Amino acid sequence: MNIVLVEPEIPYNTGNIARTCAVTGSVLHLVKPLGFSVEDRFLKRAGLDYWHMVEICYHDSFQDLSSQYEYSRFFYVTTKGRKLYSEVRYKPDDFLVFGKETAGLPQELLDANPDCCIRIPMANNARSLNLSNAVAIVLYEALRQLGFPGGK
Repeated sequence: MNIVLVEPEIPYNTGNIARTCAVTGSVLHLVKPLGFSVEDRFLKRAGLDYWHMVEICYHDSFQDLSSQYEYSRFFYVTTKGRKLYSEVRYKPDDFLVFGKETAGLPQELLDANPDCCIRIPMANNARSLNLSNAVAIVLYEALRQLGFPGGK
């Protein structure tokens, strides 16, 4: 699986997500600008000693990423999605796209891909989940559907 973070802002979240990618064999794609330095000690600490196990790809923009993988399937995780994340039938090379912590994904990206916008159900008065939790929820559903490839 491919996890995409568009302009992540909080190093702890990205470090936790990198660790999740490492233990699941998922590729982490980081779309710039990043809200922190990749040398940040909080980022490193959150990823613990898993950094050597995760493949990280950096992209200058989401357009650069999507044009590089133009024949791939992208799912945009947003509180505005009409379809639940559990209603999708995932494939091994799908891209799960998450937005920045303070603003989510850009509206124009959501407007251009309404059928690929998915959401995690939450209480009506809740704004959103923590980014690293949301990644884990959706990623593990995709891996469950695929029979946890490479896992024990």
